[in-house]
Amino acid sequence: MIDSEVIVLGGGIVGASAALMLAQKGRRVVLVERDFCGSHSSGVNYGGVRRQGRPLHQLPLSQRSHELWSDLPGLIGIDGEYVRSGHLKLARSHDDLAALQAYADATRGFGLGLQMLDHAQLRARFPWVGDVAVGASLCPEDGHANPRLVSPAFARAAQRHGARVMEQTEVTHLEHDGQRFQLRCANGLQLQAPWLLNCAGAWAGTVAAQFGEPVPMTSAHPAMLVTEPLPVVMDVSTGVEGGGIYARQVARGNCILGGGRGFALGPQQARPGQAAVLEILRNAGELYPFLKGAQAIRTWSGTEGYLPDHEPVIGDSSTQPGLLHGFGFAGAGFQLGPAVGEALAEIVCTGASRQPIEAFSIRRFQV
Repeated sequence: MIDSEVIVLGGGIVGASAALMLAQKGRRVVLVERDFCGSHSSGVNYGGVRRQGRPLHQLPLSQRSHELWSDLPGLIGIDGEYVRSGHLKLARSHDDLAALQAYADATRGFGLGLQMLDHAQLRARFPWVGDVAVGASLCPEDGHANPRLVSPAFARAAQRHGARVMEQTEVTHLEHDGQRFQLRCANGLQLQAPWLLNCAGAWAGTVAAQFGEPVPMTSAHPAMLVTEPLPVVMDVSTGVEGGGIYARQVARGNCILGGGRGFALGPQQARPGQAAVLEILRNAGELYPFLKGAQAIRTWSGTEGYLPDHEPVIGDSSTQPGLLHGFGFAGAGFQLGPAVGEALAEIVCTGASRQPIEAFSIRRFQV
């Protein structure tokens, strides 16, 4: 039996960030991960570290994460290939460009520093963008990182600060005995603690339901691919107003692209599917002509949790004292992860998050 103050379920970037922040504050914390830390959505996503395009009520958390990301080596010990390249959101119609302008106006007080580019300005500054784009919005300090490096590094940093990290540890029984949460695991490990953080990603709904607060969460599977190394021309991370495709190029010259949906192979595995990959390549040829004829050398997918409003659940349980939630990030949790982990740690240590999280309460799903 391992007795601790806090048990964190899920070793993605949210759970590992929470474990790190708690360990830094001197709390005895155990991080439990069924597979390997960062092996699901936190490690297989696109790697965008962006604030642009988020709903307004996410921006305070996103801005705090932006501050935490600014010293990534100081936080987790590696740079994680993080670069503040800028995030360019392209418009394929004048209606889309008007929507980007409206967003820039609405977010003016949040410090994003958005720059609107018309067709001529876009051509002059980013000549590699296809003529199908009529304009764009640039967030100069957004960027991208390598999730395969960053997400596991949060768990390793937590371990260095004293957290116990238990990988390949599947929880088979979970209950609250009136004083503490009691967990039994398939490998024989038993855990108990007065605090439980439910950061189990696409599988977190099962934990919430066990404590009488089910949520209508569904799983989705991003379609991703990477090309062979090419001459480096794409100097920003890109997205498209209205969705469809996103792309970035790394220092080695490979281009990472995503868009559309894959499908599940089983409870914990997914693949992108031929139709989704072909649609990514078709869009890429229009928006990024230099990619025409490039070879895709690898494709992959993962499993992400989505709620109907595409907003996460963050904060206290409505039914069980000591239970905190941090899940349902709809494929957009990579940048937010450090600030969400910090917010959960603050609730444990001080009773409240410094950042506003009321909009993300699980109570919004209760009838």
